[in-house]
Amino acid sequence: MSSGSAPSKRDRLEQYLSARASEGAFHFKSRHIADEIGLSSKEIGSLVGRLQREAEAARISQWGYTRGTTWYVEPAD
Repeated sequence: MSSGSAPSKRDRLEQYLSARASEGAFHFKSRHIADEIGLSSKEIGSLVGRLQREAEAARISQWGYTRGTTWYVEPAD
């Protein structure tokens, strides 16, 4: 990312999840955080899979599925 450019959608989501995880583990549903990040719940859902493999500051795992996937995020060791 060049200086002065806006962060990518993936980067925005990773920054958000990492910042929240730095305060402790938490659960989320895409639709509940979409407005905070400025992405749709579908965009978040498709990006979370990548972040499960690539995120360095947080560990992300699928927690459950009731009316949409619930994700569990915790700080990486």
